[in-house]
Amino acid sequence: MFSKSRINEPGPKADSEKAPARTPEPSPSFLRSGSPDSGGSTQVTKSKSAASVLAADLTVTGNLKTTGDVVIEGNIDGDIRAHLLTVGETATIRGEVVADDIVINGRVIGRVRGLKVRLTSSAQVEGDIIHKTIAIESGAHFEGSVQRQDDPLQTNRDSGATAAHAQSKPATQAPAAAAAPVKTHEPSETVRSAAEAKRSAEAKKA
Repeated sequence: MFSKSRINEPGPKADSEKAPARTPEPSPSFLRSGSPDSGGSTQVTKSKSAASVLAADLTVTGNLKTTGDVVIEGNIDGDIRAHLLTVGETATIRGEVVADDIVINGRVIGRVRGLKVRLTSSAQVEGDIIHKTIAIESGAHFEGSVQRQDDPLQTNRDSGATAAHAQSKPATQAPAAAAAPVKTHEPSETVRSAAEAKRSAEAKKA
């Protein structure tokens, strides 16, 4: 018997014809190395929060306090405390301004306290400026005094605490003067003689 030839049968595939290895897809930028399936921990990166903006058509009466950044374009009648404060060209602030970084493009009527204070060419400031570093551009309008301190924000807190302590301390009253003794006057001899003569005259009439 004759066996069939195996010439036309396909042979084993070469190594070069093997399926390409699957490359792992890169993990998102906000993930650490390792996936949740493999037990790796994940961490989402926090982006910096946007600054709060008070529009030009807004008028606020009262104090503003924030730990973030704020941009003022309207009118504020009150004190402002922030981390980064930007006063726009259309803004008008009547009150004390306290921040780590202050950029003034508009008008401020009141005291300014900041570690870094910058007055641009369109700034109008009427009040004292207490700062650590300051920059005033040509054309800025400023009326007041300038004082440098290593920590102007700390000075503000200390002065407030001192004022509060002075208000809480009770006022001392001066001791009242001792009342002078009342001097009584005894009836004189003339008065006694007149009274005795009157009594004796009434006794004779009776």
